Amino acid sequence: MKELLGCIRKADKDFKLIDDGDTVCVGVSGGKDSLALLYALALYRRFSPNKYNLIALTLHLGREPFDLSAIKKLCDEIEVPFVVKHTQISEIIFDVRKDENPCALCAKMRRGALTDTCNELGANKLALGHHRDDAEETLLLSMLYEGRLHTFHPKTFLSRSGITQIRPMVYASEKHIIHVVKKLSLPVVSSPCPANGFTKREEVKCILDDICRQVPNARELLLSALQNEAQYGLWNKQ
Repeated sequence: MKELLGCIRKADKDFKLIDDGDTVCVGVSGGKDSLALLYALALYRRFSPNKYNLIALTLHLGREPFDLSAIKKLCDEIEVPFVVKHTQISEIIFDVRKDENPCALCAKMRRGALTDTCNELGANKLALGHHRDDAEETLLLSMLYEGRLHTFHPKTFLSRSGITQIRPMVYASEKHIIHVVKKLSLPVVSSPCPANGFTKREEVKCILDDICRQVPNARELLLSALQNEAQYGLWNKQ
């Protein structure tokens, strides 16, 4: 956990993620990444240079089984309010639209539901559990399927909602997050999404794993490329 908190502190310093008086909603999907972020941000309140409020926010997409009782218990233990927003996103995507490539639409609808709920709760920041590996995989996805150099930014102001989206774990590796989740026995909830594990992102993850077998430090080099502000500007510090 010490290493993860160090990554969050560095990202906060580099990208000015959290300001004094912020109310930060953590998007908690039930997966390992969002639970690790929630737990880490609860601890980070103790020594962060800026004081902030924290809310755990879970979208219920309308698909069962999705038992959130263990997450509610965790939130009680770490003294973070837990809010569940019920939606019909799953029904719209899989039953009405029957989209063969549902991930992009699902992400857009989830982001809209999350930011709308942030406004309802009086929050000004939305924290997501994307980590270093996610950023690198997004870069490869963009290159291979869109023909451009692009990845998500650690901090993005969403002008339509007025919410600032932050990703405090952009310097943290997935390998370390897995270790933290196992060490703390965080209550991971399996995703009921039918597309889970069968996406283009999963394919790119496998490609990157293959590359790392040939070039063991490939992930570190990709991180350096993301941080090369002068040459690429992908993660220019705001």
